Order: sequence, then structure tokens, then C-alpha cells
Amino acid sequence: MSRRSTGGTWLRCCLIVFAIASALCVSGPALYWKFKKVSAASSSSSSCPTCSCDCPPPLSLQDCSRLAMTWVYNLIKGTVMPSGLVNLSVTDCGKSDPDLNEEMEKQFVDLLTEELKLQEKVVEEHLHHMNTTFGEARRLASQYQREAEKCNSATEICEGAREHAEALLTKERKVTSLWERRARQLGWEGE
Repeated sequence: MSRRSTGGTWLRCCLIVFAIASALCVSGPALYWKFKKVSAASSSSSSCPTCSCDCPPPLSLQDCSRLAMTWVYNLIKGTVMPSGLVNLSVTDCGKSDPDLNEEMEKQFVDLLTEELKLQEKVVEEHLHHMNTTFGEARRLASQYQREAEKCNSATEICEGAREHAEALLTKERKVTSLWERRARQLGWEGE
């Protein structure tokens, strides 16, 4: 009984430590930036001049989670990773640089072009496979049609031969009946 209670206590402690570590990992960056702002405001008399960069404010916890979900969704789909998650440790100060924007736009356009080409290739392969399958189906249907026509023709020939044999049998019975009647008239008594 004491073994179960120590095992259960140990499991609870592990779960609590895991929950605390997860909460710190999720909310740690946001708390860090808040404390940094508070410390920067309290030590405004520092010797460093203020930054004159047009940097966007750091990402909030909601923005980070939204970007992470987008990244996971795009990763599952196999599409491009969102640019906000490329490097979360460094803020994007170069966003206002036109040369950098142009280069990033080229890369994005190249990626989109490559993805479109891949999709076209997949569509072409699918179309080729579909055409091949359709051609094979038409060939088999034609072959089955020929076999069915042969079968119908053979059935008609057999039916004609059966009707002819039946007519001959009827005629032969009539002839046999006639000869039997004549033989009886001449005194034959039969077997």
C-alpha cells in the first residue's frame, strides 16, 4: 500500500514540475520583456543613449502562439514557414530596409513559383496517369465487346444448327413413322 502512495506522490510531483516548467517556457519571454521595460524605465538615467531604430515591439504571447500554430499548420501542409518564426530571438529591425525587403520578396516569389511548378508537375502526372488508365479501360472495353460479339455469333450459329437438327429429326420421325405404318400394313408386328 505504501508503494502505491509513494509512486502516486512521485508522479504528482513530476506532473507539477512539468506544469510549472511548461508555464515558464510559455510565459517566460513575455515576463522577460515586461521586466526589461520596467528596469529600463527605472534606470532611465543610464549612460546608453536610446535606440533610434524603428523596430516593431516584441511579439506578445498571443502573437507568438498564433505564429507557432501557423508554423505547425504550414509544416504539416508542407508549405512555407512563416517569416515571423524564422528567428524569434532577434527582433526584425531591418523591415524598413527597401533592399532587404526586395530580396525577401524575391525569395518569396521564387518559393511560390517553385511551389506552382511542383503543383503543375503533380497535375500533369495525375493527368497522364488518368489518360493511361482511361486508354487501358477503353482497350479492355473494346476487347470485351469483340469477345461478346464472337460469343453472340457463336450462340446464333449454335441456335441455327440446333433448329436445323430439330427440323431434320422431325422429318426423320415422319419418315420412320411412314415406313413403320407400311411395314405394319404388310404384316410386320414389330419388336
